[in-house]
Amino acid sequence: MSKRDYYQVLGVPRNATEDAVKKAYRRLAMKYHPDRNPDDKEAEERFKEAKEAYEILTDAQKRAAYDQYGHAGLDAARGAGQGFSPSDAFGDIFGDVFGDIFGGGRRGGRSAVYRGADLRYELALDLEQAVAGTATEIEFQTVVECGECSGSGAARGHSPVTCDTCGGNGQVRISQGFFAVQQACPRCKGRGTIIREPCPKCSGQGRVRSSKRLAVKVPAGVDTGDRIRLAGEGEAGRNGGPPGDLYVEIVVREHPIFERDGAHLSCEVPVSFVTAALGGSVEVPTLGGQASIKVPPGTQSGRVFRLREKGVRPVRGGATGDLFCRVMVETPVELTAEQKDLLRKFEKSLADDGKRHNPRERSWLEGVKEFFGGMGS
Repeated sequence: MSKRDYYQVLGVPRNATEDAVKKAYRRLAMKYHPDRNPDDKEAEERFKEAKEAYEILTDAQKRAAYDQYGHAGLDAARGAGQGFSPSDAFGDIFGDVFGDIFGGGRRGGRSAVYRGADLRYELALDLEQAVAGTATEIEFQTVVECGECSGSGAARGHSPVTCDTCGGNGQVRISQGFFAVQQACPRCKGRGTIIREPCPKCSGQGRVRSSKRLAVKVPAGVDTGDRIRLAGEGEAGRNGGPPGDLYVEIVVREHPIFERDGAHLSCEVPVSFVTAALGGSVEVPTLGGQASIKVPPGTQSGRVFRLREKGVRPVRGGATGDLFCRVMVETPVELTAEQKDLLRKFEKSLADDGKRHNPRERSWLEGVKEFFGGMGS
């Protein structure tokens, strides 16, 4: 079966830069890597195909030969003994692709460097802190560069030496007939160097666990689920690799009064029976202080009043939300005998009046009659 065009395999134009070729390869490698697609032969073949295309198009000499003569040019180069073999294209099928993707292994006689791991920290805030913004200090455990050896892993007065098994490449090639597989050097574990006199503090690792304190500035308007990225504050990298990042995840505690829904707030406001019946003004809390709502006569329990721009201004910008106050009419409790008698007289006066003082009750009773009447028909 004839091979596909390498540029077509990676989905890049023929004038693509080396950086564009690498990005295309990384995308395909992430998608088709055998570790992500176990027992999927088609994915494995796609990965091999992308790997071969990547190896050719990132090598200036091989790419020039391919651009001029196509696959035949590469076959001729192999025949002329220019050092290209199937293992160049298919080597490391299960090895360092994720090192390539995530800034891992560096080849060519130098130790492999690895980026440090990212960390996650959960920061709990009160609603007031989340809405207004705050500055706080956090403490967490992480891995930092060893101060004794400056990350080299070697004791003072000593340095890592080139691994004599892999020659400093960090990888060895195992041939089995026509095929060859490239894997991490078993002696230096892919580092390319070995430490004969390890640092006593980090035992040759170049990193140690430590507690770390950081000041974190939380912007106004954050909500549960928002994340703050602190670049370079994660775990230290290995062999001089860059550190990871720290992600501070926001969790807003439940509030005794307010509930939040995005930019809007809501709360329940208890109102006396007399105020609900006769009307009046009720003081309500807001995050910016007290406010007043006017309760009209005959207000029923559950009615919602809206206070504009008394909510939250979102962290990503936009209009400030509103505060929704739900009136809850309170039933009097612990009444005296005199108060109970007054209520009975009041109820009788309503009934004798003949007016519709309880419109909801009357409409509800009418609905009940229709319901049971329909069941009997």
